[in-house]
Amino acid sequence: MGGGSNNSHNIDNGKYVRYTPEQVEALERLYNDCPKPSSMRRQQLIRECPILSNIEPKQIKVWFQNRRCREKQRKEASRLQAVNRKLTAMNKLLMEENDRLQKQVSHLVYENSYFRQHPQNGNLATTDTSCESVVTSGQHHLTPQHQPRDASPAGLLSIADETLTEFISKATGTAVEWVQMPGMKPGPDSIGIVAISHGCTGIAARACGLVGLDPTRVAEILKDRPCWLRDCRSLDIVNVLSTANGGTLELIYMQMYAPTTLAPARDFWMLRYTSVMEDGSLVICERSLNNTQNGPSMPPSPHFVRAEILPSGYLIRPCEGGGSILHIVDHFDLEPWSVPEVLRSLYESSTLLAQRTTMAALRYLRQISQEISQPNVSGWGRRPAALRALSQRLSKGFNEAVNGFSDEGWSMVESDGIDDVTLLVNSSPTKMMMTSSLPFSNGFTSMPSAVLCAKASMLLQNVPPSILLRFLREHRQEWADNSIDAYSAAAIKAGPCSLPVPRPGSFGGQVILPLAHTIENEEFMEVIKLESLGHYQEDMMMPADVFLLQMCSGVDENAVESCAELIFAPIDASFSDDAPIIPSGFRIIPLDTKSEGVSPNRTLDLASALDVGSRTAGDSCGSRGNTKSVMTIAFQLAFEMHMQENVASMARQYVRSVIASVQRVALALSPSSHQLSGGLRPPPASPEAHTLARWISHSYRCYLGVELLKPDGTDLLKSLWHHPDALMCCSLKALPPVFTFANQAGLDMLETTLVALQDITLDKIFDNNNKNTLSSDFPQIMQQGFMCLDGGICMSSMGRAVTYEKAVAWKVLNDNEDPHCICFMFLNWSFI
Repeated sequence: MGGGSNNSHNIDNGKYVRYTPEQVEALERLYNDCPKPSSMRRQQLIRECPILSNIEPKQIKVWFQNRRCREKQRKEASRLQAVNRKLTAMNKLLMEENDRLQKQVSHLVYENSYFRQHPQNGNLATTDTSCESVVTSGQHHLTPQHQPRDASPAGLLSIADETLTEFISKATGTAVEWVQMPGMKPGPDSIGIVAISHGCTGIAARACGLVGLDPTRVAEILKDRPCWLRDCRSLDIVNVLSTANGGTLELIYMQMYAPTTLAPARDFWMLRYTSVMEDGSLVICERSLNNTQNGPSMPPSPHFVRAEILPSGYLIRPCEGGGSILHIVDHFDLEPWSVPEVLRSLYESSTLLAQRTTMAALRYLRQISQEISQPNVSGWGRRPAALRALSQRLSKGFNEAVNGFSDEGWSMVESDGIDDVTLLVNSSPTKMMMTSSLPFSNGFTSMPSAVLCAKASMLLQNVPPSILLRFLREHRQEWADNSIDAYSAAAIKAGPCSLPVPRPGSFGGQVILPLAHTIENEEFMEVIKLESLGHYQEDMMMPADVFLLQMCSGVDENAVESCAELIFAPIDASFSDDAPIIPSGFRIIPLDTKSEGVSPNRTLDLASALDVGSRTAGDSCGSRGNTKSVMTIAFQLAFEMHMQENVASMARQYVRSVIASVQRVALALSPSSHQLSGGLRPPPASPEAHTLARWISHSYRCYLGVELLKPDGTDLLKSLWHHPDALMCCSLKALPPVFTFANQAGLDMLETTLVALQDITLDKIFDNNNKNTLSSDFPQIMQQGFMCLDGGICMSSMGRAVTYEKAVAWKVLNDNEDPHCICFMFLNWSFI
């Protein structure tokens, strides 16, 4: 019906109409320009194309309908074919994985039988026939079989061959006992099959998955480690040798950033071997070169700890129908002895290695594949590749600030006697290229002469990184001084005169403008617009509005707990691709629960630094199996050298205020022992809270004639805190009224915490109708003492609609019978 060839037909009044090739060509041209033309456009087409004059407009309409239908069917068929190919490849991958697991089971059964028969023999050497690797039972690590080698091509090739054999035994054999990574479920939509090592030397992670790129392209990307691994500072190829079988040997020196200010960075001296196997698969394997192989050496670098890469690499096989099947093995010994004991789990965690390195490679490859297949323009007119480049610049700039390498121009600023915040200054030309001169409206150009970095690290107790970071992102006003952001923005725009001193409170609310999400929503970018309150207009130096480019990752509470980052940088409103970027931000990395002990000189124990009510520091950080994490903060400011002393003082004070804010937020978000056992949070046990509970209960009884709380002998504050209805108090001293207290049900209804509650005003939770009702009836509450409100809808702090059956408001009197606040009780509330 209305086909696209010479045999196409259309129907009109029961008659078939055959289109000529010329007519079909004319219709196809219009379809390419406009798949759904209007009636006027179709009539215009008939007038412009005489060859269509004998066709009714209705017939042309039907032709376009059929053409769109066929296009939709073609796309759906193509999609289903792609899904089928993916499922077929995934099925093959799962069958191979099943075979490997069967081998591992057989191996373990044999070991168990042997140990039962020879209980005195602690070691058992067997051979993995699938890969000719030697395996030692008990620990399942490769027995060192390396003979001394020299630096000759033949010696390096011998090392490479051994490395290849050991890598294949890990990737497809049973040389390492692999266990599925917690929270990772294989499937057609998953990133792949991810496993971590159990009982081997060092830490290891393994992954296999499907990638929509050909093997050569995959190999090219994976060998360029700095492009996809954010933790890789540099990778220098010292020498390249060709082998007789067409492969290549590369001597490589690689440096990795330290994830926190409390540990030194790592470097590696290694051999990389690339070759093609008999079945056409590409193999890239690598291992560290050390004195046991007697190979070429690389002298140690200052500020780096030499770590070791055990046989690792990538096996890349072509996939039927296009793409590649990729096997990844990462096996490291990161020398955990060189860091404080509390941080050693960072360097002993195979899970963290899988998240930050192994899975990062798969995500990057899938992101590149998606950009090629769907080259759409994302937010603010940016293509995905451009946004990816911006996120890499943000991450690299933040890592440079955290590490502060002297060869990049960083130098230490003299301490003020307290070592909680470290200050560094960088005035090198390379660093200042990041704040390249920008034209200003007065004809001058921006020339800040240095960048100052204030950084610190602290230990967090009992706060999931994802929850804390999401709070910091969504409640910026809880910790940030927007005038500092304004100062940073002005620093990249100001002329050759001194920057104005920032004025607190000059910037109001924030507007989040989303840019893009990456693969599996693991990372997203957005622009934060801080709206000016008008105080800077007279300066002519400060921007009317401040824009921040922000990158956020690790905020998914349902995902496996991993490193969470919030990195941001002030940008010009034009947001050009080459805009100067000076990143600041937070990084929170979970620590293993078995880690104990804190370095008192360089870490801040948040729980011990705070005291809320009767709960002591010992109660908060006792040995209850609490989760721990380390947070690293780094803030950078561009400035002019003659202002260094003032800017340094301001930066110290600002970072300390941020630390104090994070401490309060972390304590508010930290669950108590009741939460850990599935119970409710305890009330804030301060004397003021007990007094307020007594006033609320007494006033309710006076005005409504009934008891609010059952007189069962239970502590009054505890009963109020666990009351099933949402109770909230708002102050009478501010307009609009601000919430000052809520019980647990009230906090749950507003989706907030006691810390953030004071930023919520009464008018923000009601719609316009209830606002008008409340405004007109408010005097009645003050005169009569109470008021009953009909059921309605209000909003939580997260913007979610909440319905309630009825609400009661009453005046709370203090001991002198003076009005203290208004208390609201929402009955039978629920989220819509």
